[in-house]
Amino acid sequence: MSMAAETEMEDSSLEDRHLKGVRHLHESGITRIPNKYILPVCDRPNIKGGERNNTQLKLKLPIIDLSQLHGPNRSRVLKSLADACEEYGFFQVINHGIPCDLTRSMIDVGRRFFELPFEERAKYMSPDMFAPVRYGTSFNQNKDGVFCWRDFLKLYCQPVSRFCPQWPCEPSDLRQKVASYTKETNSLFIMLLKAVVESLGLVDDDDIVKEFGDGSQLMVINCFPSCPEPDLTLGMPPHSDYGFLTLVLQDGVLGLQIQSQGEWVTVDPLPNSFVVNVGDHLEIFSNGRYKSVLHRVLVNSSKTRISVASLHSLPFESVVKPSSGLITPQNPKRYKETDFAAFLDYASSCEPKKKNFIESRRLT
Repeated sequence: MSMAAETEMEDSSLEDRHLKGVRHLHESGITRIPNKYILPVCDRPNIKGGERNNTQLKLKLPIIDLSQLHGPNRSRVLKSLADACEEYGFFQVINHGIPCDLTRSMIDVGRRFFELPFEERAKYMSPDMFAPVRYGTSFNQNKDGVFCWRDFLKLYCQPVSRFCPQWPCEPSDLRQKVASYTKETNSLFIMLLKAVVESLGLVDDDDIVKEFGDGSQLMVINCFPSCPEPDLTLGMPPHSDYGFLTLVLQDGVLGLQIQSQGEWVTVDPLPNSFVVNVGDHLEIFSNGRYKSVLHRVLVNSSKTRISVASLHSLPFESVVKPSSGLITPQNPKRYKETDFAAFLDYASSCEPKKKNFIESRRLT
């Protein structure tokens, strides 16, 4: 067989394997990534030829100390929260009350899930974006023209009693760890929600807080294996999150970038903190005052990165719209009403680089 024929067979084999995910490719010991993962030059994280390497730009996000929220400094904390949501769309929370042992064990059990044999992980593979438990790769493997270097486990979490029995039974402690983490992150979200509503000047808007009491929570455990050619691909493409707030737990390996003043900058997280970002629903609810910002994930050639994103919003069937308390003749309604189904329909029909859902909801 000729060398060209052997190369063609090898390429074909790599392309077939991409549907099993990047963890599978990583375990096979590849030294170059399949063509399916190679982004156009303009979309790559580093453009060669002398341009500045933006991965070196690091950003210390605004820090919200939640221990100061229930004392004499509350108004100052709320002002800092409002400024962060307006300027960055991201902030970090410290002294959040979630035990370090639990956050560490959540990262650990996520890592152990992705270390299971492929046959065990594959039990949960599904092309259905509405599936309450879904293991998959890329962003939307049915539509993505170019795949991203990510495998994920998505879990519907609320109510826990309904969804916990459907979660993977391996590793054996996954259900218990995720259930505990779900409870703690949901409590943290409600605390942040109340502060966000008050920071918008909606001190009497108790109805929205009550509705969130039975709201939705979607957990996404992400695995970004080390990549032999990290300059050619992304762990996640530029996107915004659909919900109200997303609480992100990271394992310490840098990778998350946000778009700030036209630059891609790497978030440098504090130990024992959560990175929190404004979602599309909060931008809509705030009538544009708070910003749902595009962000992406880099990969690297030496370390696997694990992150856990907890996305919180209203119940899936609820409609999100600008708060009536924020609409005035000088500040008219700027967004269409929307719900979770509209987001899934949009996400399932678009390629990753077009996934800025909030743009499809604007009235002006």
